[in-house]
Amino acid sequence: MLSIDLSQEIMELKKKRNAVILAHSYERPEVQDVADFVGDSLGLSRVAANTSADIIVFAGVHFMAETAAILNPKKTVLIPDLDAGCSLADTISAKDVQEWRDENPNGQVVAYVNTSAEVKALADVCVTSANAVAVVQSLDATRPIFFLPDMFLGAHVERVTGIKMHVWMGECHVHGGIGDKEIRETLEAHPDAEFLIHPECSCGSSCLYLKPDAKMLSTEGMVTYAKASDRTEFVIATEVGIIHRLNKMAPGKKFLPVKESAICQYMKMITLEKIYDSLVEDKYVVSVDEEIARAALGAIEAMISIG
Repeated sequence: MLSIDLSQEIMELKKKRNAVILAHSYERPEVQDVADFVGDSLGLSRVAANTSADIIVFAGVHFMAETAAILNPKKTVLIPDLDAGCSLADTISAKDVQEWRDENPNGQVVAYVNTSAEVKALADVCVTSANAVAVVQSLDATRPIFFLPDMFLGAHVERVTGIKMHVWMGECHVHGGIGDKEIRETLEAHPDAEFLIHPECSCGSSCLYLKPDAKMLSTEGMVTYAKASDRTEFVIATEVGIIHRLNKMAPGKKFLPVKESAICQYMKMITLEKIYDSLVEDKYVVSVDEEIARAALGAIEAMISIG
């Protein structure tokens, strides 16, 4: 079956089943193109919280589908491939968080959305890269703050807010692999380009040293900025799936990935064929234990309400 035929089949199935497809900006181009909404974790969480669809097909990784299931306990949430996980989420467990809470009974736990439901259940508030700074600024800085699990995002938040936190030493294997060398070479080859960098990237403050006017932005922030900018050439430091969305949303502009091999294999596990099977056979239903979901819901809703 040709992909164009498969895409049409998916469109018809969506209508028949009152389903909505949510896709992250790192997904394959053809997957983004059949989605009803494409965006970052925060934007997709907001859509999931308000959808009238009976079925949510999440073209993303497992923690995203879990979040949608927590926000929609009476709806069917599907993920087309159960193995679509997250290397960053795997760096921390609920046991790790509970140990910190036991040692800091007056502490506040800020959990990046890239975490399991069990970790979210122990958090005071969740964040995404789009609103992490705003969330931390809203907290009581006189009390200990545990920021988890991305150390580079945590360092960025500390740098911007001036608030010292306990930061977990986790990283995304894709963003952690984007370093000074690739950035320096790309910037030297395109000196007039604007530089947009995701705060999960490993170079941190050294990237800002290489190009002081660099913009540290979430994936959705990159799209919004590129659309509004008068500039026509951009160097992009994040997972390369975002380039397809940037090209669609800001046509006529040039987007240059810092590292062509910055590919999340987990995101790319989702294919049109798997989305089709998911809609036909309800593959695979994502459910969260009721007690864990109840405990995590407050932290997720707090994330959605800020920034």
